[in-house]
Amino acid sequence: MSNQAVTGQRTTTPEVEPNVFPQVFSLEGKIALITGGGSGIGFHIAQSMISAGATVIITGRGATKLMEATRVLGQRAFYEINDVTELEHLPAMVEKVEAQYGPIDILVNNAGINLKKPALDVSDEEFSRILHTNLNAVFALTRTCAARMIARQSGSIIMISSMAAYYGLDRVVAYAASKSGLEGIVKVLASEFSKFNVRVNAIAPGFIETNMLRTAMSSDPDRMNKALNRTPMGYFGQPEDIGWAAVFLASEAARYVTGVSLPVDGGNSIGF
Repeated sequence: MSNQAVTGQRTTTPEVEPNVFPQVFSLEGKIALITGGGSGIGFHIAQSMISAGATVIITGRGATKLMEATRVLGQRAFYEINDVTELEHLPAMVEKVEAQYGPIDILVNNAGINLKKPALDVSDEEFSRILHTNLNAVFALTRTCAARMIARQSGSIIMISSMAAYYGLDRVVAYAASKSGLEGIVKVLASEFSKFNVRVNAIAPGFIETNMLRTAMSSDPDRMNKALNRTPMGYFGQPEDIGWAAVFLASEAARYVTGVSLPVDGGNSIGF
């Protein structure tokens, strides 16, 4: 038997083109919609995607923050004021973005909220609020964008998961439930959408140095030391580490990658 791979669609080994390396990671000509892109990890995903050639539309609730973010990001960055929890407005927002900038090639579901509280003290309203933002809104926006991607037979959808979906972090029961649900959505949608050339993946950030993390860890040094001690690389990640992982998953370099959750965590998820 020949050592040449035989698949359902590819029966010949493609020739490697010269200088193909930079092109397969390029997002040149792509349109990316990134929720919660005005700050933190979302901002750095936008920055990395712009560096890779994409045009980026960031969303959020605060006009001032979005305006400042797009000013820093440069000429290929635009914004839409939007609250992802208002599900009824999401189809109109997607319609507006595509009419103004072109078809959305990449969707990054980054917007989310957390609640750090002992489980017995979490109210039904608080639990529902976290799930509505982190799960219901993500599914609603994904469903809207995916319908258009499927019609075009092309697209990449990226969810932002969490280490909270991997193991039992205390005092984040609602957040962990939402991110665990997100991991399930990734697998199901990847199974359903793959035949339409629409890929669905997740990134699970470890402990990344954002303002939110610094605030949380400064008030809980024991938690900070525990996080560092189980991270084999011995330090917290930077937001751009998530940004470049998102570029990879959105690019042609990852064209055969779907249904995965990629930990970007310095080894935290396998640390002892």
